[in-house]
Amino acid sequence: MRAAPTILHLDMDAFFAAAEQASKPSLRGKPVIVGGLGPRGVVSTASYEARVFGVRSAMPMAQARRLCPNAAYLVPRFQLYRTISEQVMELLGRLSPLVEPLSLDEAFVDLEAGGVAFETRSAREAGERLRRDIRAVTGLSGSVGLAGSKMLAKIASEEAKPDGLVLIEPGTERGLLAPKPVRILPGVGPATGEHLRRAGMTTVADLVEAGEDELVRLLGKSHGASLHRMARGYDDRPVVAERDAKSVSVEDTFDVDLHDRLRITLEVGRLADRCVERLRASGHSGRTIVLKVRRYDFSTLTRSETLRGPTDDPAVVREAAARLLDAVDTTGGVRLLGVGVTGLADFTQEDLFAQAAEAQAAQARAAAAEEEPAPALTPTAGGAAQEEPGGARPAEGAAQSEPEQDAAQRRWLAGHDVRHAEYGPGWVQGSGVGRVTVRFETPTSAVPGRVRTFRLDDPGLTPSEPLPLVEPAAGDGAEAEAAAGEASAGRAAGDETGGGTAAGWADPGGEGAAGRVGPGGEETAGRLEPGGAGTQGRVGPDGAGLAGVQTSPPASRPKSRSDGGGPGSGAPMSRP
Repeated sequence: MRAAPTILHLDMDAFFAAAEQASKPSLRGKPVIVGGLGPRGVVSTASYEARVFGVRSAMPMAQARRLCPNAAYLVPRFQLYRTISEQVMELLGRLSPLVEPLSLDEAFVDLEAGGVAFETRSAREAGERLRRDIRAVTGLSGSVGLAGSKMLAKIASEEAKPDGLVLIEPGTERGLLAPKPVRILPGVGPATGEHLRRAGMTTVADLVEAGEDELVRLLGKSHGASLHRMARGYDDRPVVAERDAKSVSVEDTFDVDLHDRLRITLEVGRLADRCVERLRASGHSGRTIVLKVRRYDFSTLTRSETLRGPTDDPAVVREAAARLLDAVDTTGGVRLLGVGVTGLADFTQEDLFAQAAEAQAAQARAAAAEEEPAPALTPTAGGAAQEEPGGARPAEGAAQSEPEQDAAQRRWLAGHDVRHAEYGPGWVQGSGVGRVTVRFETPTSAVPGRVRTFRLDDPGLTPSEPLPLVEPAAGDGAEAEAAAGEASAGRAAGDETGGGTAAGWADPGGEGAAGRVGPGGEETAGRLEPGGAGTQGRVGPDGAGLAGVQTSPPASRPKSRSDGGGPGSGAPMSRP
């Protein structure tokens, strides 16, 4: 424990939702909910305007819609969130070399190691300066907690929300913690909290009074002793700049349970490929392959196989996952599949026999390709190319990227960025029934933009990269000029539309609302998953203005907040 509050905890306020509000002037000050839009989707982040209605992170999306039917429901844009996170982490790195990221929007910082704070006054100044810098660089707000330990710094940042700073002076820990509920302590989740409640312990003071022996009896030696120390305010965990990854995994939750064994096998192969992509991106290989299957009755089976050495070969991981699937009974249906790799290493120990077999197979495929016409490649659900049945497998290194989609095949995801050849940059407000509605505005627009409706195959409409939330400084030359041109194009587009062809349904203020639900409407999409995609939108029973069918791969749920990617589904629009 430190004698000065030199451990800082930063937590960005409603990060995903705040980023969406900052980039879309028409949504500022209104309830915004980001997450998977389907019946099995979950809320990733809710803005503070939506939290007033009781919407919380990890809540089923169907429940969120009942609590806040007039919110804007958007699909995550992880590319934008990662960009902002990198800007924030760079600011933290200027304070200290010891920065411990916990997710895209949360991190610990050791101010003492950076030489910027050694006592209360300098620590508070560093925290206030950080908040100002984050606002200037990203346009978003963050809450800062300062204390002599990581546990108390995190508690302080929660107390500071939204957009505040709380400093806990060393020596005042017990008085601060005593009246707090037991759930405020790290390691106390719903199950442990209920167990303690049944034992008559609801506050941190109750834990201290019960004593270490009683907690060890209730929770076990390790957990009980650790919880008693934290209840007394002791936490000597250091800020660690680099934390070793323990596993890499991906999983998909399907809107409709899978019954076809062949389809299940294909999905496991696709998940294995995605898992290897993440494994390689992290610079690791792994030795143990893990398969996760959640059946129709919510029972979850986990199977694993340990290889002779670490690998990052997709063929090896696919084959191992397929062998594990052979030992699992999928009768009755499967609602979730997952593939993971554990036992990570930073080197690869290749299987020479597998390499030789693969080389022979490649030679055989090359010989067959010389005798037969090249097979046509078709896009699979995951977006990678797959040969037609009966065709020869393309040789290693052959182009297998997704073919260029024409405009009619594109999926227009609610909240995602687009650009029109005539009207400039905007974002998708909703899509369906062969139409897509776009609101033309930019983060720097002075007023909310107007909306226009286009055919799904409009050749002038194309997906676009996210625009920066903060306008570049005047001295940036060409970049500032380009940003100004984009902003003026968005404003000009709003002036031209006149609002006569808006497909987004009007809210009480007369402005279109993104992704709202019409009475009796029904919609589906995948769960939230970094890099994933959603499933289908449907037409409501009344047939008015809801989303038409747009098929896409099943989306997935993230293993942690730091995972990348996201589901996708065009958000249905509400009825006028």
